[in-house]
Amino acid sequence: MSAEQQQKLNELADGFAGKLTELTRGVLGEESPRFHALNMGNRVRVAPIHDDEKVLRIPVRIGGVVRLSLLVRYFCCWDGHSAFLATDQSHVHLYYADVPDPLLRFEYERKSQEPPGAHVQVHAHRDEMAYLLRLSDAGRPGEKFRHDRLPRLSEMHLPVGGHRMRPSLEDVLLFLKREFGIDTAADWRTVIDRHLEEWRLMQLKSAVRDAPEAAAEVLRGLGYGVEAPKVAAQRSGKPAKLFWP
Repeated sequence: MSAEQQQKLNELADGFAGKLTELTRGVLGEESPRFHALNMGNRVRVAPIHDDEKVLRIPVRIGGVVRLSLLVRYFCCWDGHSAFLATDQSHVHLYYADVPDPLLRFEYERKSQEPPGAHVQVHAHRDEMAYLLRLSDAGRPGEKFRHDRLPRLSEMHLPVGGHRMRPSLEDVLLFLKREFGIDTAADWRTVIDRHLEEWRLMQLKSAVRDAPEAAAEVLRGLGYGVEAPKVAAQRSGKPAKLFWP
């Protein structure tokens, strides 16, 4: 990566950090810690970062008392064409207050297909699920048994729509408001709706780049004039991210 590309990547990551700060403060209040972008070579870490570079949890209040906290961090890089900022990894972990073990983990791994790149992990226990995980001597459960480890529900990767349709931080915040009635700023809904629209449109554009013929077909059906390019774009032999698990 050239120095110019590195500088541009840092600028884009700084802008992303600013958007995340605007979102979390607009929803949870101005006391939410500010996001910062920290260069790590080929990637930039974007998270609420303390002076000692430790990632801070974001406090979430219910009835004026901090009952939950969110650990949010993104590792950003260039996309495959070095044209757009891409998320290489993202972690949104929900904790009960300061308990070290999370309740839920919403995670994304850009290069992963198995387990699915976008997934949720639930830190809980059900006897029926533990029984199901012990039935098979193949796959991931069998692999754990071969290493004398019992499978745990928290290690299951629950799919959530694939690489393009994965939930965002905005979706997690909406979930917390709907299910737990968390405290929010006065104008929280306007803020979250604006950011959610930006996220969904950005993901839609990425999906269109993955399947331009399907997008053109829909637009023609709506009455738009769409012509195929004279020179087709170079496509790799790999399936587009839209079709990844």
